[in-house]
Amino acid sequence: MNTDSERTGLQLRSLVKRTGELELSLARVPIPTPAANEVLLRVEAAPLNPSDLGLLFAGADMSKARQSGTREQPVIAARVPDGAMPGMAARLDVPLPVGNEGAGVVIETGSSGEAKALLGKAVAVLGGAMYSQYRSIPVAQCLVLPAGATPIDGASAFVNPLTALGMVETMRREGHTALVHTAAASNLGQMLNRVCLEDQVALVNIVRKPEQADLLRTLGAVHVCNASSSTFMHDLTEAIVATGATIAFDAIGGGPLAGQILTCMEAAFGRNMKEYSRYGSAIHKQVYIYGGLGRGPTELERNFGMAWGVGGWLISPFLQKIGPAAAQVLKQRVAAGLKTTFASHYAREISLAEALDLGAIALYGKSATGQKYLLNPNQDVGTGRP
Repeated sequence: MNTDSERTGLQLRSLVKRTGELELSLARVPIPTPAANEVLLRVEAAPLNPSDLGLLFAGADMSKARQSGTREQPVIAARVPDGAMPGMAARLDVPLPVGNEGAGVVIETGSSGEAKALLGKAVAVLGGAMYSQYRSIPVAQCLVLPAGATPIDGASAFVNPLTALGMVETMRREGHTALVHTAAASNLGQMLNRVCLEDQVALVNIVRKPEQADLLRTLGAVHVCNASSSTFMHDLTEAIVATGATIAFDAIGGGPLAGQILTCMEAAFGRNMKEYSRYGSAIHKQVYIYGGLGRGPTELERNFGMAWGVGGWLISPFLQKIGPAAAQVLKQRVAAGLKTTFASHYAREISLAEALDLGAIALYGKSATGQKYLLNPNQDVGTGRP
């Protein structure tokens, strides 16, 4: 860290100007002194999650982005579509820090005993602004990593693991017994598959490529359906018959997939109807959309009766709903399984400056399976070392 007279660090920021231009840059910001019950974290690992990319890119067309500045201080500019600008009103001309989660080492603490106990510890954090070299965080937002775990191990300890656990917990709390998940070959999908195997919960995995289906089967997945297959609707219906899944979590959002899931659920449950009803099966079918990998509108062809629902689902509101005690139980399960059930894998580790390279953006911006990038804010450009 710099001396007290130069107590600053770099932070990646996303700015949408009133002109409709997106600007990504590295700002040098003051390193805060932690308050009594806070710690100062040297951030060493933060994943580039799809949820982070939404804030980072603001819907701009990154295929037409332009790069300027220097190697150490790059600047990226791109155009935000006119149709997206009304939704940007609250963030216009306000540079926003990015990065929901990450991990690092506590290098300074506040005066409380709880804070001092974390000095020198590796911790994971869900606190926002994690694409920063240094971050002051309340103790309550820190998850101490188990012995032998590194910041890389703990970088994705919150969003994906708690989302996977939250999906299963939502299933249980709403009275369902099995679930469907899309984009199932992702890091999150693989975690959910491991959780369901451990908890003996029937899971229907939906993927888009044959190789993704093969991958999941090697990981023990029983029901895998390829949305690009000509037999997809039949395969999905049969998987729902076999599992009795009545709830789905959809990472795609746009397009017909949510409606197709409801259609297959209705077809599966309709088999057991003893007499015709113009209102369809009385069994409630629920799809929660939690992502936006499909950028178009959600398409619903109303052929699944009247007992159904489509809504949004996010992990933060869910954790607030269940309360701190229940959330802590989930967090402790994550900590215990950090290198097993909740392990994440990354295609490449990059620095803050490298995150603003057009070549890197073209790769991690796809949010493709197996291509998740890890950001190390304290890594020198191109060295692979902090």
